Amino acid sequence: MISHLVPPHIAAIEPYPPGKPIEELERELGITNSIKLASNENPLGPSPRALEAVREKLTGLHRYPDGSAFYLRRRIAEKLNVPMEGVVLGNGSNEIIELVIRTLIRSGLEVIIPNPSFLVYQLAVQTVGGTVVAVPLKNFTIDLDGILKAVTERTRLIFINNPNNPTGTVLSEKSFRNFFQKLPSDVALVIDEAYIEFTPPQSTFNGLNFVNSQGPWVVTTRTFSKAYGLAGLRVGYGVMDPQLASFLHRVRQPFNVSTLAQAAALAALDDDDFLERSRAVVQEGLEFLYRGLDALGVRYLRTHTNFFLIAVPVDAKKVYEAMLHEGVIIRAMNAYGLDRYVRINVGLPEENERFLRAFAKVLEQFDQ
Repeated sequence: MISHLVPPHIAAIEPYPPGKPIEELERELGITNSIKLASNENPLGPSPRALEAVREKLTGLHRYPDGSAFYLRRRIAEKLNVPMEGVVLGNGSNEIIELVIRTLIRSGLEVIIPNPSFLVYQLAVQTVGGTVVAVPLKNFTIDLDGILKAVTERTRLIFINNPNNPTGTVLSEKSFRNFFQKLPSDVALVIDEAYIEFTPPQSTFNGLNFVNSQGPWVVTTRTFSKAYGLAGLRVGYGVMDPQLASFLHRVRQPFNVSTLAQAAALAALDDDDFLERSRAVVQEGLEFLYRGLDALGVRYLRTHTNFFLIAVPVDAKKVYEAMLHEGVIIRAMNAYGLDRYVRINVGLPEENERFLRAFAKVLEQFDQ
């Protein structure tokens, strides 16, 4: 036994719960043609321009990627009107979150997170020996006043995911600006905008407007996994003050974003037609699913993303298991402390219809 070699703060971590491959679930349960609505993925698949760009790069896979991701960083900077020196690429925006934590946090320092929110925040803080301070949501929305009250002299970093995952709620610009003005200047802030492309601009604030060299350091993180349909390639980015970016570059691996991921993201970034179709499919799908759940008399939480929470009459894991046997993969929210909620993302029209049929059947099982 060599477990004594592992530091206690590492041994205490509960790994992020990955789902099984669809093929393995089908084999275990003896089902076919299952659908997955559990991971907030784009039902349209990848951007066609991204696929074409990937094909063009296949013959160069014997070469290392561009470690600086020059062309992709330059295009992101142009598109968002931010300094290129403040753009950092990651293996998904997940890695940007981890890089910020590894750069700024050590044992004895505190990181404030909303609860529930993206599970990786807590896991990444634990890996460096930091202390997580979880502030409960208020009416399923991030409690900004509660976060301010939780700030101490040991606080070095705050996470705000807007829209929030798993609730799909957003913050108003007025409330966030008031919160931001009260933050101490020695506290860094990560605004996680993984789903911002699905949110109408008038519904919330733009995190990029708070990235500057004055006051608290702000990092805005975004991803190509959701709206752009590139989850399998793992590419995201953070926008921040160039000085902070220079420190993250000291921590990150030199070839952290693959050649194919860079090419696909660069092409997808300018595929405006695909982005608009993705938004339209999600909005139409949400309205269809809302109507179907209303007809079933089921409570749910309206969302500003491509996913939403649905209340269930029994433990969410039981509903999850029952839906698996119907060939529909959803997410039970027990790990988030929401034991009576499941989460689904919008699928294609036929997938949304199948979900409603299966969900109605499962609800009947638990009514008996």
